[in-house]
Amino acid sequence: MPKVDLDLIAEVLKSNEIDPQVASKIMHQIQEEIKKEAEMNDATREPPVKKQFVMILSDTRNEIPVDDLVGWVVQIPEMDSPMSVIDRIKKSAYEFNISKKGQKYPVNSIGEACEAVSAKFFKEQYIAIKTKLPVTVVKTDNILPKEKISMDDLRS
Repeated sequence: MPKVDLDLIAEVLKSNEIDPQVASKIMHQIQEEIKKEAEMNDATREPPVKKQFVMILSDTRNEIPVDDLVGWVVQIPEMDSPMSVIDRIKKSAYEFNISKKGQKYPVNSIGEACEAVSAKFFKEQYIAIKTKLPVTVVKTDNILPKEKISMDDLRS
């Protein structure tokens, strides 16, 4: 059912020369019903699912290189295993490839799936691709120095 603005209802009641007391009573009842419906929707709404981020690294040489790491950031429900991410992407890509658009422009790799497959297919598998294009991953030893570092040292 289409939603109607309350101001529009008030204007229609005025233009039809309805008694102002009756019109006021009708508007009050409509507002109460809207409040009840909103409360009912809030009560039946499921709490939002907490999600976790997972980084997928591209290992095209079948060995994790020390430099030139790229990958994609995805998000899955917090309680699900991060190991299921690749399977979810594969299922989404399969569903895309059997669709009309997918038959015309099929995807053949995880990277292509992250770039080309629409969110509709990923949503069915409870996964969200946060970076369509691969991002560079920087390696660190996770240690901060104790002495002061100048900007010149950082540039070199």
